Amino acid sequence: MPSTSPADPPPEAVAPLMRGIAVLRALTDADARLSLSELERATGLARATVDRVAATLARMGYVRLDGRDAALAPRLMELGNAYLAAIRLPGLLGPHADALADELDESVSLAVGDGDGIRFIHQATRRRAMSLTFRIGDLLPAERTGPGPLFAAEWTAREWTRWRERRAADPEDRGFPAVPPRHREAEAGFEERVAQAREQGWALDDQLIEPGLVAVTVPVRAADGPVACALSVVSHTSRHSASSLRDAALPRLRAAVGAMEQALREAPPPDPGARPDALAAWTGASKQELGRDFIESLARGLTVPTAFGEGRDALTLSAVAEATGLARATARRALITLEHLGYVTAHERTFRLTPRVLGLGYPPLSRTTLSAIAAPHLAELATRVHDSASLAVLDGDDIRYTARVATSRIMSVNITVGTRFPAYATSMGRVMLAGLPGEERRERVARAELRALTPYTVTDRGELAAVLDGVAASGHALVDEELEEGLRSIAVPVRDRAGTVVAAANVAMHSVRRSAEECVAEVLPELRAAADRIEADLAVVGRFARVPVE
Repeated sequence: MPSTSPADPPPEAVAPLMRGIAVLRALTDADARLSLSELERATGLARATVDRVAATLARMGYVRLDGRDAALAPRLMELGNAYLAAIRLPGLLGPHADALADELDESVSLAVGDGDGIRFIHQATRRRAMSLTFRIGDLLPAERTGPGPLFAAEWTAREWTRWRERRAADPEDRGFPAVPPRHREAEAGFEERVAQAREQGWALDDQLIEPGLVAVTVPVRAADGPVACALSVVSHTSRHSASSLRDAALPRLRAAVGAMEQALREAPPPDPGARPDALAAWTGASKQELGRDFIESLARGLTVPTAFGEGRDALTLSAVAEATGLARATARRALITLEHLGYVTAHERTFRLTPRVLGLGYPPLSRTTLSAIAAPHLAELATRVHDSASLAVLDGDDIRYTARVATSRIMSVNITVGTRFPAYATSMGRVMLAGLPGEERRERVARAELRALTPYTVTDRGELAAVLDGVAASGHALVDEELEEGLRSIAVPVRDRAGTVVAAANVAMHSVRRSAEECVAEVLPELRAAADRIEADLAVVGRFARVPVE
């Protein structure tokens, strides 16, 4: 019998699951998008296999197929969200990291160890010309970072051996797509840096990743003693040398770590009854509904990580099977495969997710903007209703278009991204104004300059206030020729995870195309469904990452 090794999967491993993960990793390394031909080359899989894997991932909502291209879809982030929720660190410590970034006016990050590398789990970045570009989930080699020596201080002899083997096999760090090629021998002196970090309780990164980037890092310890994560302040040599950053930031870093460690000690226990939101939609579908290209074993395997989460950081086989609706034998084979690939660890009878799960799409998707989230849903909406669909945000007293899909008509609504209109006279403006707290809404109405843009524009403040009350009650706004004669539009709000209105989506058309009543009867249900899909994606992306709405 051949021996089992990292390159030799165990007999129980699920081959389609391994192939699916290979596709997801290739897309992640390529910054979320590849043609199917490029995927074939990147994974070494047969084209027919790539096509079936991509079709399955698309059916699960993890990939979006666009002609001959495959692109990662926001819903894939639910895998990484399961890991981040299970460890609880972003939720408990993220606010402290954000406060430190505001205090120092420097970028701040939280990272965890992942083998002989480190992965970011939280980023609070400053918007500057020279700014940090690392993303949540990015993997960096330990020897080229500030957190690395702090984690390596707890490595076993076996882990040191693995580090040396990796350095010999990959001297240029090609296995770390998030970092530039090695510019100097950063591993030289790494063991000395580890010894220093162990002794002094902090570590310095003096341009190890690339010239100009400096960082100082302090460990955050769990209540039982080991390093739970590392807190870093990152700057540029145009602002700080490594030593001046250390002098300026280290005292406040230590104070922040004290608050973080207190938060970990005092954190209430997670809800032991917490369960996944719902089983995957495809689990109840028939083979005929799923299509002949759907690979059920791949889909089942990728459902397993979603069993984990807050209050579910360590699960037995039975708990995984129950949470996912999979048979025990199926869940067991998936766990064996995920353990072989490094996404799960097993200890006695329980399983835990590893930081490697963040390598499945999280880095590129964590920088997704609201307009990028909305774009495919607006395109689908425009196709269904045969009229233009748009997304806008409130910008002062105006709305500003951030995404738009136009239709091909001789007479169409000619608006581009970046266009601004007064909020009071537009359907999207009204649903966003209606979504404001009552006092702020009244202040907006009181200060707005209500000009008659057409003979039909509402310019009376009392009437506008009553209109907004009605919009708040109905959940939609219909504006009929108030912005421009002949233009009719209907809009609904787009809300974030907290229920706050952050944008609006609308469908606009010439007034001869549909009556106001037909807009409500025919367009509104489609518009609401599209907004629901946007909100669902936004909820997944925004759970642990900031989503720019501009």
